[in-house]
Order: sequence, then structure tokens, then C-alpha cells
Amino acid sequence: MDVHQFYGIEIEEWPARIAEVALWLMDHQANLRILEAFSQPFLRLPLRNSPHIHHGNALRLDWNDLLPASECSYILGNPPFVGKAYMSVEQKDDVCAVMRQVGGVPGGGVLDFVAAWYLRAATYTIGKNIQSAFVSTSSLSQGEQPGALWRVLMERFKLRINFAYRSFQWESEARGKAHVHVVIIGFGPEKANKWLYVEENEQLKALPASNISPYLTISSSLTIMPRTNPICDVPTAVYGSKPVDGSKPEKGGKASGSKGLVLSSAEYKAVLAKEPELKRLIRPFIGADEFLYGTERWCFWLIGVSPKVLSESSELRARLQHVKDFRIKSKKKPTQEAAAVPSLFAEIRQPDETYLAIPEVSSENRNYIPMAFLPPTVICSNKMQMFPGATKFHFGVLTSRMHMAWMGQVCGRLESRFDYSSSLVYNNFPWPSGLRDTQIARIEALAQAVLDTRILFPDSSLASLYDPLLMPAALLKAHQTLDRAVDRAYRPDPFQDDQARVEHLFSLYERLTAPLLPPSSKIRRNSRRTNSAVSGG
Repeated sequence: MDVHQFYGIEIEEWPARIAEVALWLMDHQANLRILEAFSQPFLRLPLRNSPHIHHGNALRLDWNDLLPASECSYILGNPPFVGKAYMSVEQKDDVCAVMRQVGGVPGGGVLDFVAAWYLRAATYTIGKNIQSAFVSTSSLSQGEQPGALWRVLMERFKLRINFAYRSFQWESEARGKAHVHVVIIGFGPEKANKWLYVEENEQLKALPASNISPYLTISSSLTIMPRTNPICDVPTAVYGSKPVDGSKPEKGGKASGSKGLVLSSAEYKAVLAKEPELKRLIRPFIGADEFLYGTERWCFWLIGVSPKVLSESSELRARLQHVKDFRIKSKKKPTQEAAAVPSLFAEIRQPDETYLAIPEVSSENRNYIPMAFLPPTVICSNKMQMFPGATKFHFGVLTSRMHMAWMGQVCGRLESRFDYSSSLVYNNFPWPSGLRDTQIARIEALAQAVLDTRILFPDSSLASLYDPLLMPAALLKAHQTLDRAVDRAYRPDPFQDDQARVEHLFSLYERLTAPLLPPSSKIRRNSRRTNSAVSGG
């Protein structure tokens, strides 16, 4: 292969020229390797040929103008690592233009910037035997993104993943040498031999695969989409209640100054010093921070409170006026309508029974997502997921490695943290079925043992208890014993690791739901010479 067979697109002029020189340097190094191997020099002189590196926007240019698809064999790229929430206006316009070019992408608003390169490659290679591979943000294989992207690539363009390198750290110059988690995904017309590359104990393993899923597992190509109800007979998950009163979460007990329905610890003390009789109208208010770190917030919970009681308190009248004014100024019609009743939360979902609570966002470093049962007198915020009617059996399964493995694979990410979505994670989770009463009772007993072990450390927050560096040995042992019981509820044979759990769960999910993808179709292989189109930023 000669350097003139490489074609590329780079959005900046200077890196485009650097790329040309770099290709010549690589060619020279390859020639030196030939000298070492065969003791014969290989000199490519005179240097008549050059790489074809074009300066331009890879998402706007017609790739066929640079290299006709009929003459291309491979596409390689390292597009910018930009998440969906961090794209500039110009980048969003570029992505929208690409989506229109492919005929629309249902749910495409969740996709990272790099997904646009996959879609451009699909339109460029359609009907051709061209293999593509991109270094991508790892979120492309997690959460809602696999469903949005790969349904289009697999159904509309008949593409399949032929090799993949699971998530690893990459040092990004664009983020000030920050470490980001990336994957490498190779795709194109289906190949018989597929390989999944995995790093384990600082060693790289190449696993042969019959099929590689959009989640980079050796399993079916089914993608998981949000659904409104669980696929199994389990309690329904709901978000907590939302005040919409202008308040903001506060840390360290500092007053928010919002004068709405929610009070910081300092505001709570100040209100009771002024009007102690209001204590009966105030409830603990818990969001993710309060739940994990044991900090305090409070709220006025005024359901059923008579107007007479409200009118007798100057503090309440002032706060209700603040809430009313805040909601009226909103651009959202539902918030404006909620201004008619400023004494109540804008969204009320508080159960009247004990409920299981899980924070919406949790650190990816924890081996288990902290969760706990809360009484109905504790008001749960909309930053928490609630499971009214959940039993210790449900708690035992949800706090197990089995559910954690599923969650880590399926859930979305906020930066790198787990973003627990009930519609995506919980409602699609395959629960164990056909259990004997003795199995259920054992899981319940071991779940209670986890709760009992926590009580032994009353001065520790859930964040501390589940910090991998700080987790008490007794709590870890209780969880591991529970893990084994939950594993056996799924099958008698033990699971080697979380990846084995995920693959088993995907198999169960496939049996529980109707197939979403058509069988893969074979595409005739192209026998043309090898040219590479390298798509950059």
C-alpha cells in the first residue's frame, strides 16, 4: 500500500498538513521494518505520490467528491469527543443535516456528536463492501443511544458490528488532557468472523463472537428502548414530587434565599424560631444529595391544610406569594397553571406507604447503587426514583450484582456517573421467574441482613458505606452473600463475571420481548483494490 491510497478530511488546515507528513513518516517507519525483517532496504524514491488530506467539514462535504465509494475499502476515524449536551450550535446543525440526509433518526436527540460519522459512513457505503471503524465516546454503547443509532444502521442500512474494543480510557487533548472513556467500533456488511476486544487485569483479550450487540456484548442485536411499564410483574417506578418554587439544592446547610416551599437546614431553624407552630406542616425533603450524604432539607407539605391556617402565618403568606410569582413568570404552561395553587408542589407523587428510593444519579465507582426504604412522611424529590409497594425481595434483587450489571450496561450517563432511568433500566429489567417460596424467602432474609448491617454504622452516610475504599467488610460480605442467592435465582450455575450476567439477562430479555430487528442480510464482497478514507474532525 502506498500513501497516495489514503484519503482524509480534517476540519482545520494545520492538522490537515500535519496528517500528510505523518503518513509519510509512517511509510518510512514501515520501510525500516522491511529492512529489519529482510535485510534489504526499501526506498520509495522519488516521492511522486502524496496522501489526499482535504481541509473541510466531514459532516458537510460529499465524501464521494474526495474518493468515490466504489474505490474505497476502509473508513477509519477519530471524530471529536463531544457529548450531546456539549455540542455547539454549529455542531448541532451539522448533526441535524446528517440526520435529514439519512431520512431521519427517531430519538436522535440523545446521540453524541460522533454518531453523525456513523450515519455519514452508512450513506457513503450503502451497497458497497466497505468496513468502517471509529473511536467513539463510550456512551454511544450505553443508555438510549444504541437504540437510536443502531436501529437505523441495522434496519435501514443492513450494517452489523464486526469487531469492537470495549470501553477504555483515552487522554483527550481537546479537554485539557482529561481522561475520557471511549470505545472502538468496527462495522459494515456482516462478516463471518467477529471479534470483541476486552481489557482484563491489564491484559487484552480477543473473544470470538457469533454476534456483537450495540452494547458491545456477545449477544443478540436487540436494542433496548424506554418503555412506560415494566416487562415483568413488579411494582411501578415513579419519580418523586417536584416543588417548582424557585428553590435550588443547597449544600452545607446554607440558606437558598428562595423563600419558597423548600427550606435549607438554616431556613428551617429560622422559620421555627419565628413561628414554632409551623413545625407540624414541615416534612423532611430528600433529593439525591440528602439521601446519599445525610444532609438535611425540609419542605412545607400543605396538602389538606385549610386557608385559615395558611392566612394566620405571615411566613407562609410571603412564601406562597413568592411561589405564585415565580410560577407565573415561567414560559412553561403547566408551571403557569400551577401558580393557581401555590401552596402545593407542582407535581405530587408522594406515596402513602413505605417506599423504596434510589437516587437518579450515582457515582460509577460504587459497586452497588445505594438504595433504602423510606417512610411516607419523608417527601421524596423528583431527583429520586420511588418504588411504592416494593418488598425486601425487590430490594434484594435491585441491590444485587445482577441488577448492577444490567444497569451499568443499559443506563445512560451524566458525565461518567450512572443516570438511573426507570423507563430504560428498571422497566426493561428481566426479573427471575418461577421461583420457589424458599428462594424468595432466602433473598428476603439476606436483603434484611444487608439492612441490618447498615444499622451497625449509624454515623456513616450511604455514600460512605458504599465507597469502595471505605465499605465495611461486614456490609460487603452481606452483599456478596445476597449476590450469590440472586444469581442462583436466575440459574443454578454461577456467573463468572458481570459480563456473563449481562449476556444472560439479554437472552432473557429477548425471550420476554418480541424481536425488534430483521435477520442480517449478506452483501456481496467487493474485490476492488484497497483504499482508505480517513475521516477526521
